[in-house]
Amino acid sequence: MSLALVKFLPTGSKVPFIRIRFIALAISAFFIVFSMIEFATVGINFGIDFRGGIQTEVEAPNTTSIEELRTAANALDLGEARVQGAGAADDSHTTYLISLPLQAGEGLEGEAAQNAARISLEEALQTSFPDIELRGTTVIGGAVSGELIITGFTAIGVALFLMLVYIWFRFEWQYSVGAIVALTHDVIATVGMFSLTQMTFDLATVAAILTIVGYSMNDTVVVYDRIRENLRKYKRMPLAEVLNLSINDTLSRTILTSVTTLVALISLYLIGGTALKGFAFAMIWGVLIGTFSSIFVAAPILLFTNVQRESNES
Repeated sequence: MSLALVKFLPTGSKVPFIRIRFIALAISAFFIVFSMIEFATVGINFGIDFRGGIQTEVEAPNTTSIEELRTAANALDLGEARVQGAGAADDSHTTYLISLPLQAGEGLEGEAAQNAARISLEEALQTSFPDIELRGTTVIGGAVSGELIITGFTAIGVALFLMLVYIWFRFEWQYSVGAIVALTHDVIATVGMFSLTQMTFDLATVAAILTIVGYSMNDTVVVYDRIRENLRKYKRMPLAEVLNLSINDTLSRTILTSVTTLVALISLYLIGGTALKGFAFAMIWGVLIGTFSSIFVAAPILLFTNVQRESNES
């Protein structure tokens, strides 16, 4: 009996992607508007990478509650503590992230205050909960966190600009418009998802967004390559039909790539540990939204930018 699941992937499909483009574009517009409103009203749960402070990861028995941990941390009078469950360590234990805000002071004074707060937090936790296990503490100063915000968002902006230039040189400016709109769509939708779920947005998330940009661009280039090839091959076929044919031609490859990537990312999310949870979540969402935008945003925009057949023949 053959177990080759690849044979069930569609070949020669005729899904009317271009015909339903306005429905898809309406969904994309909803994602963008919702994400921007959510970001403006609710904001993002920045990790200590971006806001500075102290974060301790502990593994505690399931009999220990979040309220008990928060009360013990707040008793230190070092600012309002945040306690977040980070998943089950095993059947009887749960992992928690306990965060304290940035301590007052600048330079060496601020650094000393941060270290003193870290020591106080660890000692208080070990005294109040003798059966918990401290799994590590991260301390980020105020100056470092400010620089990381700037460099993180600069990196995303530079990545989008370089992708715009790359597509312009490889194809024509009409293609680069479609690609950059699709990539911007993916980035905004990912930020909106983190605002909605209030998952911690840290440097790992920025790394995930940059990876999403590369993944989505790769998907888009595959579709664009087939569009350019078909424009040369079918000179009298209407542009909308060429676009639809090209998306269907690459559909099996798109499904296979996305599913295999998702299998790895879901495994990473489930068993990769607390440090990789945010990265894996951002990547899972990015693969889904990136695949959607490659099909329903990047390609249909060529109809609006009126890509020229002559330029594809030169």
